Amino acid sequence: MNSVGITVIRIDDIDVKRKMSMVLEQIKSKMDLSVDKPSPPPAVAPLQRRGIHIFPFTIAFADTDAGGIVYHARYIEIAERARMNWLKTFEPAPTDIGFAVIELSAKYKKPLRIADDFIVETSTKNIGTVSLTVEQKFVKNNEAYAILVIKVACLTVDLKPKRIPVEWHKYFN
Repeated sequence: MNSVGITVIRIDDIDVKRKMSMVLEQIKSKMDLSVDKPSPPPAVAPLQRRGIHIFPFTIAFADTDAGGIVYHARYIEIAERARMNWLKTFEPAPTDIGFAVIELSAKYKKPLRIADDFIVETSTKNIGTVSLTVEQKFVKNNEAYAILVIKVACLTVDLKPKRIPVEWHKYFN
């Protein structure tokens, strides 16, 4: 303890190196280059299945904490990427309006880890006049690892509420 009553904790370089070594071993074991694995579908190709938009994703080192587990806030960012990819499938593409998140809940069921391949399944749960409730499941091997429920409001470029265009309702079913 120093003179002002603050406890200083020093992390030994050995501890950091040991943890980093463990994470790198996990990466190597998941990315066994001696076995030819089929490539996951490209992330830019929007897919649809039974009213569900599919967005493939692979966890990178930057998505994880020191233990190689996906940081909880990264799920929100990945979900946003999946929703943006979904909106690109709309024709005509939205240019004069946008969607802003007004509510969000997350249930983390199992941790995703570094180098995991999975998909985000985006589907509509409820459509209102100016709002939309979307469910996004993080699915690996047909099992949900996390489920986010997001309510978004349709807004003009001036950030005023706007009715969701009727011609878009086909994308929400």
